[in-house]
Amino acid sequence: MAVPEAEFRSVARVEDIPPGTIAAVQVDGEDIAVANVGGEFFVTQGHCLHLQGPLGAGRLEGAVLSCPWHGWQYDVRTGENEFDRAIQLETYEVRVEDGEVKVALASGRPS
Repeated sequence: MAVPEAEFRSVARVEDIPPGTIAAVQVDGEDIAVANVGGEFFVTQGHCLHLQGPLGAGRLEGAVLSCPWHGWQYDVRTGENEFDRAIQLETYEVRVEDGEVKVALASGRPS
């Protein structure tokens, strides 16, 4: 069964997000967090599930992202909360093409 091709949007240049860092990006009014883990890019929703802390301003250690407000931790590869695996951030498919980090954003997502 064929899956419709997702629309990939350019969100950053590779060199703008060095390995071991995370950046806050806004695409069509939606906040996302773009993480570079050893040269591989991962994207999650932009706000913590606890009290909506800005994850793009958080600290990245390996693949673990810590929210800057209260320290909630997530694995950026899966979105899973490090304390309670039942809690999970939304994650997005990522491609790197021609030096651009591109993210698949679903159209018509519920807000």
